[in-house]
Amino acid sequence: MAWWKAWIEQEGVTVKGSHHFNPDPDAETLYKAMKGIGTNEQAITDVLTRRSNMQRQQIAKSFKAQFGKDLTETLKSELSGKFERLIVALMYPPYRYEAKELHDAMKGSRDDVSGFVDSGLALQDAQDLYAAGEKIRGTDEMKFITILCTRSATHLMRAFEEYEKIANKSIEDSIKSETHGSLEEAMLTVVKCTRNLHSYFAERLYYALKGAGTRDGTLIRNIVSRSEIDLNLIKCQFKKMYGKTLSSMIVGDTSGDYKNALLSLVGSDP
Repeated sequence: MAWWKAWIEQEGVTVKGSHHFNPDPDAETLYKAMKGIGTNEQAITDVLTRRSNMQRQQIAKSFKAQFGKDLTETLKSELSGKFERLIVALMYPPYRYEAKELHDAMKGSRDDVSGFVDSGLALQDAQDLYAAGEKIRGTDEMKFITILCTRSATHLMRAFEEYEKIANKSIEDSIKSETHGSLEEAMLTVVKCTRNLHSYFAERLYYALKGAGTRDGTLIRNIVSRSEIDLNLIKCQFKKMYGKTLSSMIVGDTSGDYKNALLSLVGSDP
């Protein structure tokens, strides 16, 4: 990876974990926070929102080794409501969290499925796009339109990556060579918007918080899943698009330990 790309990706991360990490005292802190009558929610927030996902998995192993209990199950028994939902989400390894959320969505218990990608379908779409354009004389324009207009932004991003591997050229270059006129312009606009993934996630977070009520599933999922990827960059785009910070909207729309944990994950304002 080029140094500049690594730097940009690191700059996008809001949860970088502890540089002097030791899972044993963290596990002990969590145990004490949940031992006896009452729960120290702030201690739980301070530990789990300031550790990377990999570090949280090590804390869970230490907790089991020291106290003979499953950390996630203990958290579920001690916490409640939206705060519980957020903290438990932090404890899943990323791949398991995505699988859980997708499973919940299929049962109808999630408010939307956007942001999750079926890698097999993304590859199939890439192959279909190639077959509809570069592989044949002429272009199956309807296939291009169907895929570009019915898939989510995150799905299309994956499909475009797979397409480039297959075709040895970008989807933009293929569109330019296979289409023309207003159709070419429209397709390139879709691709351009899709490429700006930070705008996509900023929009999802904004509408999760805007108006009456909060779409907590969308809010938790996007903050948890992007906190170790590019949430800082999403925050900057959020402010540019809406003239207010993500933190300010969280403060205005949430409360209590749930609010404090969200703010800890989001970090300081851009």
